[in-house]
Amino acid sequence: MREHDFEDLNYQPARRKRKPKFDDERSRSGRMTEEERGRLARLRDEAYEQPEIPGGADRYSTWGDAEHGPKPRPDWVRTELAAVDTELGVLKSGKEADVHLIRRELPDGPGALLAAKRYRASEHRMFHRDAGYLEGRRMRRSREMRAIENRTSFGRNLIAEQWAVAEFASLSRLWTVGAPVPYPVQRGGTEVLLEFLGSEDGTAAPRLAQIRPSDADLDDLWAQAVEAMKALAAEGLAHGDLSAYNVLVHDGRLMLIDLPQVVDVVANPAGGEFLARDARNLAKWFSGRGVSIPPEADLVAELREVAGLA
Repeated sequence: MREHDFEDLNYQPARRKRKPKFDDERSRSGRMTEEERGRLARLRDEAYEQPEIPGGADRYSTWGDAEHGPKPRPDWVRTELAAVDTELGVLKSGKEADVHLIRRELPDGPGALLAAKRYRASEHRMFHRDAGYLEGRRMRRSREMRAIENRTSFGRNLIAEQWAVAEFASLSRLWTVGAPVPYPVQRGGTEVLLEFLGSEDGTAAPRLAQIRPSDADLDDLWAQAVEAMKALAAEGLAHGDLSAYNVLVHDGRLMLIDLPQVVDVVANPAGGEFLARDARNLAKWFSGRGVSIPPEADLVAELREVAGLA
């Protein structure tokens, strides 16, 4: 046998003691000094502090995290990340969304008024008549479709964002082809920022139903209404809920608003019916004020032809 086979099996080599290291900020017991604890506490506080927003605004611009409107953009659109948003009040409160007035501006620089449309989600069981409008907008994921169909909390949030996505896409498409709609500035989640239609003091343009125009103005506005419906039909679309209450009159020009339920008249089985209903609603309002309106069947036939449904 080898000599080391008889060594003590309980033998353990002595461990070398390390010399403790200390710095100026720690005590020799290994605990932090009061000064070091204070320094780390200040660092934590600074890490969680939000930078002060200039001018008492409510938030920095959300442009950097949003989907942007079509080009060429109007020169009043502020794309600088240093811009700030200030909430100025509520313009409209509805069942599906609230519209707020905000000013986006650079500190000590130019700014613009915007309408911030914010869709509600989980606090509502379902959106107004959404089942018919959502035809033709099927999602690819079966889980998401089941959530929407069952109106779960997750599904209602999906519907809210789907409305925002649909409205922003429709406005971008229609603005690009010259239809009378406000410019869509950006979309982030369930918020859509739009061109504010109104005066610089924050007074919103009136709805068609609120004005008392002259006979000549009524004739002109009806002609504009027909051209607006044709512009949508040429894109294969119907407003879906057109009436004198979601049309504004801004500087003498008729402007369509509230387009979350815009209908693809080709993909939606009831597309032709939506076209006819839009025409009927506006024709009834104008004819009730003495405007000479062509037969409804002729107007609907014209819109169907423009949309490629004839």
